[in-house]
Amino acid sequence: MPRDPDDGSALVFDLVEHDEPGPQGTSAAPGADGTVQVVAFAVPDDADGEPDVPPARGAGAWWRTVPTVAAVLAIVLGTGIASDGVRDAARIERMRDFGGFVEDVSTPLTEQWVWDGAVGTGPGWDGADAAVLGDVLAFQSGRDLVALDPATGEGAWVVPLGDDPACGPRGVSPYEGTSAPSVSMMVCVSGAAADRVVVTVRPDGTVSAPRTLDPSDTRRHGPARPGPDGTVLRATRIGPESRVDLGDADCMETGGCSGTVTAGRDIELRAEGAVTGQELWTVTVPFEEADAWECTDASWEEPNDGPAFDGKLHPDAFGARVTVDLVQLYGCGVEAAVTPGGVLLDPEPEPGTGHVESLAPGGYAWLDYRGPGRTVVYGDDGAVVVDLAGYVRGPRAADGAGPDTLLGTDETGQRLIAYAADGVPRWEVEMQALEQRFLAQVGRTAVVASLGDTDVRGLDIDTGAERWRWDVSADGDEALETFTDGRAVLLHLIEADSGVRRMVSLDAATGELLWRESDEAAASRIEAVRSGLDDEQMPVLVLVAVDGHVLEVSGTGVRGLG
Repeated sequence: MPRDPDDGSALVFDLVEHDEPGPQGTSAAPGADGTVQVVAFAVPDDADGEPDVPPARGAGAWWRTVPTVAAVLAIVLGTGIASDGVRDAARIERMRDFGGFVEDVSTPLTEQWVWDGAVGTGPGWDGADAAVLGDVLAFQSGRDLVALDPATGEGAWVVPLGDDPACGPRGVSPYEGTSAPSVSMMVCVSGAAADRVVVTVRPDGTVSAPRTLDPSDTRRHGPARPGPDGTVLRATRIGPESRVDLGDADCMETGGCSGTVTAGRDIELRAEGAVTGQELWTVTVPFEEADAWECTDASWEEPNDGPAFDGKLHPDAFGARVTVDLVQLYGCGVEAAVTPGGVLLDPEPEPGTGHVESLAPGGYAWLDYRGPGRTVVYGDDGAVVVDLAGYVRGPRAADGAGPDTLLGTDETGQRLIAYAADGVPRWEVEMQALEQRFLAQVGRTAVVASLGDTDVRGLDIDTGAERWRWDVSADGDEALETFTDGRAVLLHLIEADSGVRRMVSLDAATGELLWRESDEAAASRIEAVRSGLDDEQMPVLVLVAVDGHVLEVSGTGVRGLG
């Protein structure tokens, strides 16, 4: 993977001729040692002899070469911006595969464009119906799937859907603090119960031929939901109802449940190709003894609007949260995560005692909240990599420049430990907190925040030594989302009491405050969302990185910031 040359070091250019005829262009790519090879190449002609026009952004990524070409032209013209241009091109290209990438967060972000309309379920939106699809933001709006160009806010395309549509996998979450990963395909299911159809949608708006879902499959395997990697998921309880033993569990209509459901039915989760209908894999998740409160109101069919608590036990109740890289089942007697390839990640937790997170370096971490804490790290293939004490996490945003790193606390919550991706400890330092938020890894700096602490700290990624410390208490209580351009870190903070969100940008290497959003601007952003809500509804506002741009998404619209 190419690395940025150190500031002040020499750049060596190897000139290579290209012997094909035609109009000439140039390109450059930095090597691992910081040298750059400049290549002359032929621009293809079309039938009329004119150079081909670059494809539209949705169809390719031609524009990503612009910084590199500009740098090469600067060399030819003898200007002094060549080195910076090549370094910027290398930095930007390297970061595109990492979460939280934005081209520039060093200067204040202000409104560039606005798209007004319902996103997902509207004002009460929870993020489930939106995703970063290639280089566009795609989301349900009424009975349509809409895609916006993140640079301009213009509609890239609209795909009409049928009645009761559901699209996925879930890509945007207001609750996780991680940036939305890009997906290569969305799956949409729509239509009346007996006539539901499924289509897949590509980043350029290409739609597959509709496939009618067989009602008999629904009866045998459960209702269809959009899944990851172009799949349709089905799930149902299996086995005789006589397996259910409510034990001493009891719920009251006035609220509250007690006791334990001691036995119940397993869950069968099945994935089929959205286009072909072919079964790809099936996983059986066994029932585990469950507290009564877990057996009340989860719903597989209505993940965004489950049934209200009715004071009764529902031993077959379960639901799922389907994201780009995980299917997480929850409900009565079940707490499980399944990879897109059908591997069950199961360290045998008790239901309701943990959850799984995707890791930026790759793989997954199962955080078990029983006792002093425990983390099971899995590889992308679902194999156990290491079983660690404490809570271990990867960075929310990263630039890919430093070594793959996981951070976690020891069992006592008194020390912070850095691990390589394979779980080998690299260093540990004293830092008191049962949980750490690994906000970003930028260059040789790890940006962390202790749960319940008001300080954000920059630590040397190689030694753990503190480089800087910044007090967030004047701007917020917790970072909701984190982004980086490879030099600065953008934190989206929330004030717990008021719900106001504020953007703050720090130099990753020094901790210097580069800019902060004004009180007036921060308050106006949340008030604009509140205006469309009922009194009992909480405003949901999330920042999303799409193709290097920051978008502000709520249930009532989208704003482009830049």
